[in-house]
Amino acid sequence: MPNFFRCTTLLLGLGLSIGALNPALAQTKTPKYSNEFLNIGVGGRALGMGKVQASLADDATAGYWNPAGLVNQKTKYDAVLMHSELFSGIVKNDYAAFSMALDDKSAIGLSVLRLGVDDIADTWNLVNSYGYINYDNIRYFSVADYAVLLSYARKIGNIEGLQVGANAKVIYRNIGNFADAVGFGVDAGVQYNRNNWRLALMARDITTTYNAWTIHPEEFRGSPDVVLELPKSSTEITLPLFVLGASRLVKLPGEFTALGAVDLELSTDGQRNTLISSKAVSVDPRAGLEVGYKQLVYLRGGVGNIQQVQSFTGKEEWKVQPSLGVGLALSGLRLDMALSRMAVEKVGQQSQPTSIIVSLGYGFK
Repeated sequence: MPNFFRCTTLLLGLGLSIGALNPALAQTKTPKYSNEFLNIGVGGRALGMGKVQASLADDATAGYWNPAGLVNQKTKYDAVLMHSELFSGIVKNDYAAFSMALDDKSAIGLSVLRLGVDDIADTWNLVNSYGYINYDNIRYFSVADYAVLLSYARKIGNIEGLQVGANAKVIYRNIGNFADAVGFGVDAGVQYNRNNWRLALMARDITTTYNAWTIHPEEFRGSPDVVLELPKSSTEITLPLFVLGASRLVKLPGEFTALGAVDLELSTDGQRNTLISSKAVSVDPRAGLEVGYKQLVYLRGGVGNIQQVQSFTGKEEWKVQPSLGVGLALSGLRLDMALSRMAVEKVGQQSQPTSIIVSLGYGFK
């Protein structure tokens, strides 16, 4: 246990030291929610449990949630595919991952993510030079964010249950032919497993992640004044985000099991609309539960994204984002589905759009 706390203290100290440099970084204008597509989550199991995975991830999805968990996978090779659609199918979210054990103490992984909106109409030239509408001038483009994560995990010496991991990630963001960005970053994680307890710390963007944007003014074929006002380049910075996790497995009568987990997400990019909110650190708690039968069928639930939302009457009310999920595991094949509802409200009526997430995993020797 002391070794786990040494690792967590080191990661937290490094991240908070970087956060202390924010006054200097502020010259580049650090935005909140930078690269937010990487915080949506992956995997039907995780999203069905409210995204509490820092201490639980033990398959190919660990490359995303906490790379330290890659050394806990039960087979030599593991692969996961996921597809989900958000906002009534407008936004497509796709994910693929593969992991492999190198030996009994180390493992590697590769994860690929894409979040995009396709077939967006570009109407800059809808009206021609004679003032007539020409629908043949409409072009279509996509806005998409991509990320590739290369992961490595290793058990620490002879300390039973303690492992560390890290990600090197490459980010590419694209807005049709109008602009694109390339970014690089590093994540690090720790897990400690003992007596059915699991503790974890995940530090995302621990060195900060920089996106270098290139804008192409020549693609904006509209008013010359608009083109002249466009910058040709820009830099976007993503500050460290930490996730502290804890979970426990309990065996129930009749070959049932119950797995409860809690994650605390600590963001350092300014005051957010979270349960605990401050200018230095904002804390967003999440909780999840998984009940299994014979390690074959699973029922899951979770809550997270606790925030204040203004109702129709103008009163601030606390809202949460609930999620439900089911899973089936058979001969190395895992099929997981999750239903998640956004914690938002439309003026005058409740409106919580439901997202359906399906993922397929397979572990093999």
